[in-house]
Amino acid sequence: MRQQTLRFGESWARIAPWRGGGGAAHLVVGPEATTSSDVIRRCVDQARRSGYHSVLTSAVGVACADAFIAAGFEVREHLHLLAMELQHPPEEPALPTEKAGRRDRAAVLLVDDASFDGFWRLGSAGLRDAIDATPVSRFQVGRRDRLVVAYAITGYAVDQGYLQRIAVDPTARREGWARALVADGLGWLWRRGCTRAFVNTQLHNDAAIALYESFGFRRLPEGLCVLGRPL
Repeated sequence: MRQQTLRFGESWARIAPWRGGGGAAHLVVGPEATTSSDVIRRCVDQARRSGYHSVLTSAVGVACADAFIAAGFEVREHLHLLAMELQHPPEEPALPTEKAGRRDRAAVLLVDDASFDGFWRLGSAGLRDAIDATPVSRFQVGRRDRLVVAYAITGYAVDQGYLQRIAVDPTARREGWARALVADGLGWLWRRGCTRAFVNTQLHNDAAIALYESFGFRRLPEGLCVLGRPL
C-alpha cells in the first residue's frame, strides 16, 4: 500500500502503512488549529477503501484527542511530554557521534528494532517520517568498532527544537551513548538559536525520563497519546 495525501482547505492528512506494516494505516493530520471529526472520518473512509483493517495516529496532544474520539477512535497509548528552556549551552558529548549516511539506514533500523517493541518500531517509512517531521533535522549515529550501535534524530522549526528519536542497541547500553546523543542534539539546537526543546517518551520508561530530567527537561501536565480504531 502506498502513501496517500488528502487535502482539506489549507490543511492535509497523510495515510501510509503503519511503521512495520501489518495492515494498519498510520494517519498523520497536518497542522490545523481545528481539525474536525468530519475530516478525520473522511480519512478513515479513505483508509477503509484502501484495504487497511485499522488506523493508528501519530502522537497527538491530549487536548486534540476529542476530535478523534468523536470519530470512533480510542486512546491506545499515553506518553509523557517533556520540555526544557535552552538558556545555557548544554554539556559537551562525552562520546563521538557522526552524521548518518544513507548506507547507515539499514543498520539504524536494526538498532531501532532491537530497542523497541513491535508497536513502537519505526520501520523504513517511520524513519523517513522522523527525519522529515521538521523543516531542518540532524541525523547522527554512534559507532563502536565501526558498527552503528546508537542513533538520534533531532529537528527544529522556527525556535522550537525536538528530540525526535533516540535509540541504543541493548548490547551498547550503559556505555554513555544515549547521554552523548542527547547532548549532541541539544548543542545543535542551541547553536541554531532554539529557545526550547521537547521530547516524548513512554510512561514507564524510567531510564529515559531520568536521563532527560538530568539535562533539565520537565514533564508537562498534559502529555501525548496515540489513538486507534478498527475499520
